[in-house]
Amino acid sequence: MCNLYTVRKTAAEVAEYFRVPNPIQSNAGTEVYPGTPGTVIIENDGIREMRSMTWGFPLRLKGMKPDAKPKPVNNIADLTKPMWVGLARNEEWRCLIPMTGFAEAEGIKGSMTRTWFSVQGEPVFAWGGLWRVSDEWGPVYSGAMTDANEAVTPVHNRMPVLLHPNEYELWMHGSLGDLFALQQRKYPAQSILMERTNDLWVAKRQAVSEEPTLL
Repeated sequence: MCNLYTVRKTAAEVAEYFRVPNPIQSNAGTEVYPGTPGTVIIENDGIREMRSMTWGFPLRLKGMKPDAKPKPVNNIADLTKPMWVGLARNEEWRCLIPMTGFAEAEGIKGSMTRTWFSVQGEPVFAWGGLWRVSDEWGPVYSGAMTDANEAVTPVHNRMPVLLHPNEYELWMHGSLGDLFALQQRKYPAQSILMERTNDLWVAKRQAVSEEPTLL
């Protein structure tokens, strides 16, 4: 799962990297947690745009009180499931999620620390995602997950679907089969850099990192 990532670049730098003509100053922080604002890249009439959205699709679980806040589904376990496939086949609802690194918790429960992963030689890179407009939170997005490669496996068995720069257009405009293939393939382990830290893992939001099996 991925419940924390960073974007340690300015809006102008992100816009330049993703060839967005009009960068926006979003209210997203440098560290992004489920249920908080993040910046994504979408396309509108063939023009790339930066948008500020909430990370996570709102989900009401059975037994929740009517006034309880929905849980953010911030990770997409399987693009073929009904909750996602309708959006995935429509290019309008695909997005690129800019990142400079993502973190996983490592260690003993109660004192877990943050272990960071980044892409060698890529100061900014993209995570393949989907977005939509929700009644609860307005525009929201979620990122596709895949099996971890050898670099990430020591910490977690899943990782974001990271895209090479030459795959950005494929994610945004390829066939549904192309998206399935990108989710199933493993990102090269030799491209991943790992940094273990002593920083404690502190959950900022309770997240539903994979959709329930009923969806």
